[in-house]
Amino acid sequence: MADSTDSTSNSAPRVELTPAAAGLIRRLREVHGPLMFHQSGGCCDGSSPMCYPEGEFRTGDSDVLLASLAVDGVAEPVGFWMSRSQYALWSHTRLIVDVVAGRGGGFSLEAPEGVRFLIRSRVLGT
Repeated sequence: MADSTDSTSNSAPRVELTPAAAGLIRRLREVHGPLMFHQSGGCCDGSSPMCYPEGEFRTGDSDVLLASLAVDGVAEPVGFWMSRSQYALWSHTRLIVDVVAGRGGGFSLEAPEGVRFLIRSRVLGT
């Protein structure tokens, strides 16, 4: 799994990537340039991690940067953001970004690929 730099905990990464997710990020980076994620809060796209070109999704004081993901073959870290209110509910979990077959959110960069990013989670400390 890809490593993350996490300012909220030194004991375990807050966000991890499966090898499949890291591979898809590498392919998307080649096409779209630097990337970022924002964990959807459950509106139109469920609670999927949404992948955007870096800076395309506006973040602000109501968002938390959970991790800067280091992905082999990607020059720059990939930021993983979540709304502060959602983070308050999920703060006890480790998020594992994976990829599954099927179409996800129409706004996320992987949508045309026939796959979607998916969050799997574990309680921190497990």
